[in-house]
Amino acid sequence: MDALAQSAALEKGDLSAAELMEATLARIEAVNPAVNAIVSLRDSDRLMDEACDADNAPRGGWMHGMPIAIKDLANAAGLPTSMGSPLFAGQVAEADDTMVARLRRAGAIVIGKTNTPEFGLGSHTFNPVHGATRNPYDLTKSSGGSSGGAAAALATGMLSIADGSDMMGSLRNPAGWNNVYGLRPTWGTVPSDPVGDMFLHQMATSGPMARSPSDLAALLDVMTGADARQPLSTEGAKTLAGIDRAPKGLRIGWLGDWDGAFPYADGIMEISQAAMVQMEGLGHKVETLPAPYDADAIWKAWIDLRSFAVAGGLGVLHADLAKREYLKPAAVWEIERGLAMSAMDVQRASLTRSDWFRRTTRLFESMDVLVLPSAQIWPFDLDWAYPEAIAGKAMDTYHRWMQVVVPAGLIGLPVVNVPIGFGADGLPAGVQLIGPRGSDGALLQLAQQWHSATSWPQKQPPKL
Repeated sequence: MDALAQSAALEKGDLSAAELMEATLARIEAVNPAVNAIVSLRDSDRLMDEACDADNAPRGGWMHGMPIAIKDLANAAGLPTSMGSPLFAGQVAEADDTMVARLRRAGAIVIGKTNTPEFGLGSHTFNPVHGATRNPYDLTKSSGGSSGGAAAALATGMLSIADGSDMMGSLRNPAGWNNVYGLRPTWGTVPSDPVGDMFLHQMATSGPMARSPSDLAALLDVMTGADARQPLSTEGAKTLAGIDRAPKGLRIGWLGDWDGAFPYADGIMEISQAAMVQMEGLGHKVETLPAPYDADAIWKAWIDLRSFAVAGGLGVLHADLAKREYLKPAAVWEIERGLAMSAMDVQRASLTRSDWFRRTTRLFESMDVLVLPSAQIWPFDLDWAYPEAIAGKAMDTYHRWMQVVVPAGLIGLPVVNVPIGFGADGLPAGVQLIGPRGSDGALLQLAQQWHSATSWPQKQPPKL
């Protein structure tokens, strides 16, 4: 059952929270050993007690009595927050992060955590604390990342709803690779915690993942909302109420390979273009667009601002030689790039970001939605650290293979991944539906219309 269906059954009394918890724990026991998506699972007896308590308590919100596992980058009181790093393995959170507190207020029962790469760096979920999360469609392949544990848990029915976070495609790439939906909201609508710098590092955001866009909307409505402690947070619109209003005659811009800037593995362009034909079948007009901006300029601004942000967050660990040895090479590379930058390097990157945002505002005067694939390749071998080449083109960084997610992420636009089917090897793919700031609700309406026509997560779940 999808999350809203579970919620309705709980509200009517057709399903008890105890029955739902029992089924959840049974499913985790059955498939998680193979997939390794759920980590730090709490004691089952205690969880059953909490579910029984929920059955005997007044309904607190639409998630009342529903199990959820939190991505292991966020704090949930009483659970470890390892962030995939041996430096923090076993560290137990004393309080909930803002987003987690909102989920609990809506009635959710936190059962554990979902796996993530070390510090969320890299779109491949593996770390020295919990190991690798396997793709449920092929256990020899990656589940993507950094919300790879959440996506795999959804695909296998261990969870009906999940949170994730996205700096560089982490709500989009794993959703595409696991045949589920993921929404990167407009930056600022899901506030982060008021710690550290709250002005400079506008890059990452939390957001929802689910097996249907209506569930995305329901969870987004819980997560979103301004926080007076965060100066750049915004209220955001509630999205579930209008989810079934099917859009008509949208102008959709297909950006393809960005005039050759983005290499794709065999089959990615073809399955994505077939999805655009399906979009036209829903009554929309799809137009192939030329590259709207220099891809190298966007990339340079992105990696500089990203390294600047990572160095700001992890530089203190790098400065301690005893701790530095426990950082994975990608983290050290990011931190050292950031530490080497001048203030004017950051200014130049921000000017490019500003210029690209101004260009998109003009672009959205003639287009309602822009579309790109959610990843440039199919799920790759589990034992790779990252792909070193795509279609014969060498990747010059550990994350260059995810360049396709950068144009939207750099300027904080809302993006929803929608599943689009399967390739020749039976592995799933998705596309990014990108809209202007504040268009989260409109994107979810388009995604819901797509879901009504395709239902990929329900039509083709993994065979586990």
